[in-house]
This record gives sequence, structure tokens and C-alpha cells, in this order.
Amino acid sequence: MTKEIMDQNQIKRSLIRISYEIIEKLQNPDELTLLGIKSRGESLAKTVAQLLEQNNPETKINLYDLDVRKHRDDDRQEDVTNDIPKDAIDNKTVILIDDVLFTGRTIRAALDSVSEIGRAKRICLAVLVDRGHRELPIRPDFIGKNIPTSINEHVQLQLGDTQAVILN
Repeated sequence: MTKEIMDQNQIKRSLIRISYEIIEKLQNPDELTLLGIKSRGESLAKTVAQLLEQNNPETKINLYDLDVRKHRDDDRQEDVTNDIPKDAIDNKTVILIDDVLFTGRTIRAALDSVSEIGRAKRICLAVLVDRGHRELPIRPDFIGKNIPTSINEHVQLQLGDTQAVILN
């Protein structure tokens, strides 16, 4: 059974709220780098960057896509590289952005990827959906929505003209 748990408007409101929380918590967007985790975090990161720039017109947010497959423990791909400059990470507040947080293994791979590039001053995590069932001690700093699920259910962000978060 498929059930829509967030529609396009709810997703947008969640991303607006996350962007305001980022501004409130971090206060200096000039020292900020957003990294959208491939493959669905990139579009969310782009939207958050646009919202941050709307609220801080004098600031250009550093925005990059982060491919974590090189550091995955389930499907490692050694030939993956990220085109993120070292100075976009060094002494910056880095915010990792992903669609759904589940076991935490993707985020662990993202942390390894960031560390390979440079040394961030601080790393935060923003997710659209936190569904629980962590296998690693990872906790998001910014959450769009907590959705309790069973271990057998799947949560998926559908992109395109009609964005939605679907529970299968």
C-alpha cells in the first residue's frame, strides 16, 4: 500500500522552516557551505540555498553536490570523485542535506567524504524526513518531519512536477 505523507506544499513549508532554523542557529551565512547528498539531496540543497539567499540578499551560498559512494560500506565505488574545492570546506560550517534519514550509513559515508576534502569548522545535518531505525549514533540538526515507520516500510521522495514523500 502506497501512502503520500508529504505533498509539494508540505515539502516547501518544511524547507522554508529548515532555512529559517539554519539562519537562527548559525547566524553567519557567509561561512556556510551546503552539500546536497546525491541522489535526492541535491535538489533539496538547491532549494534551501535559494531560500537562504532570499533572506540574505548580500550573501552567495556555497552549494555543491556530494557523491558518497566511495565511502559506502555496502556498495563502495572507488572511482568516485567530488569536485568540491578544499576552501569550500576548510573552516566553514558545512550542512549536509539529504531526503530521508534511516540507518545513518549514508551520513557516515558523507562525513568521510567531507573529511577527505578538507577540515570543516562544523558539520550539521539537515533532512527532509527522519524515519528512525538508526544503526549509527547520528542525529540531524534540522528536520522537516519525523515519520515513525516500521523497519519494512520504505520512504521515498518523488521529484518532478509533483513532489511528494511516499510511504510504501
